[in-house]
Amino acid sequence: MGVIKYNKLVRDRIPEIIEKSGKKAIVEELGNQEYKKYLDIKLEEELQEYLAGDSVDELADLVEVVYAILKCKGVDIDDFESIRKRKTEERGAFEKRFLLKEVVEG
Repeated sequence: MGVIKYNKLVRDRIPEIIEKSGKKAIVEELGNQEYKKYLDIKLEEELQEYLAGDSVDELADLVEVVYAILKCKGVDIDDFESIRKRKTEERGAFEKRFLLKEVVEG
C-alpha cells in the first residue's frame, strides 16, 4: 500500500472523489491563519498552471482561489467588484494594450 503526501489545499469535493476511487483521503480542516497561508500558496500554484497551459480552465481555478481569499478576508464579492470598477475609472483598464516604454523627464 503506497502513500502519497500532498499537504496542499484542495477543493471541497476532492476527498469525496478520492474516496469514490477506492482510496482513503486524510484531510485536516485548517484554522484561519493556516487557511490564508495555504490559499496564498494555492494562488501561486494556480497562476503557474495558467501560465504553463494558457487554459481558460486554469484561469477559472485562479479566480476561484481569489474568491476564497476575498471570503477569508471578509470582503464581499460585490464590494471587491466596486473596488475594481473604481480603479478602472481612476486608472483605466487594459483595453488599449499600452506598453509603457519609457518616461522622459521635463
